[in-house]
Amino acid sequence: MPEVLSQQGIIPGIKVDKGAVALANFPGEKNTQGLDGLRERLKEYRELGARFTKWRAVIAIGESIPTQTCVEANARTLAMFAALSQEAGLVPIVEPEVLMDGDHSIDRCEEVTTVILNSVFDALFRHRVVLEQVLLKTGMVLSGKDCSQQADLAQVAEATIRCLRRSVPAAVPAIVFLSGGQSDEAATQRLNAICAVKDVPWKLSFSFGRALQAPALKIWQGSGDNVAAAQAALHHRASCNGLAVEGKYSEQMESANG
Repeated sequence: MPEVLSQQGIIPGIKVDKGAVALANFPGEKNTQGLDGLRERLKEYRELGARFTKWRAVIAIGESIPTQTCVEANARTLAMFAALSQEAGLVPIVEPEVLMDGDHSIDRCEEVTTVILNSVFDALFRHRVVLEQVLLKTGMVLSGKDCSQQADLAQVAEATIRCLRRSVPAAVPAIVFLSGGQSDEAATQRLNAICAVKDVPWKLSFSFGRALQAPALKIWQGSGDNVAAAQAALHHRASCNGLAVEGKYSEQMESANG
């Protein structure tokens, strides 16, 4: 499989964490496990053809959370993962995800995301991780999904870029955004608004899961008769996001596809 992917210009990688578990004595908070045996696993993955790795940390916003303990624990594990990946000759994608769940405002999300990212990059520095060989995968700065005041596109772009400028060193080559529970069109619209801001030191792109695949899966439904339509939907969504990375997406593209 790695050889087939490489022939298509696709670089294979692997998610190496073993999932988030409850952080003992801290209700509502989690830390990600998977460091045990990671050095040996990374060596094997490199030999099998992987060239990058990914580790996801999960941060919830709520009353009195996240705590400093949770922030520091996740930053430390992300940094250890990144250091071990670089030791094995792999490029780490560091993913601290601030969840959309809750009724928090966009200001609160920006505050928490700024704290998280500063803590993560402090930990990366202390673990001697080479920032020029790291990718950051992070969420957009958004209102909580249950917040009564949902921020508009301009507010999302402004808050996200401001947060990144205050938290992410210019040495990091690229930042890719996760969709984090957004609808496919909303994620594309917000990506476009963010990437339209040109004076930033990083390459901005996307690493969507659900927001990229959901339309195609909804059409496909496991039926061979729906394969062509599902492929067309996936191609459309990918094309829209590709244009959004350049700040060239418009909502008219959705109606044109429909």
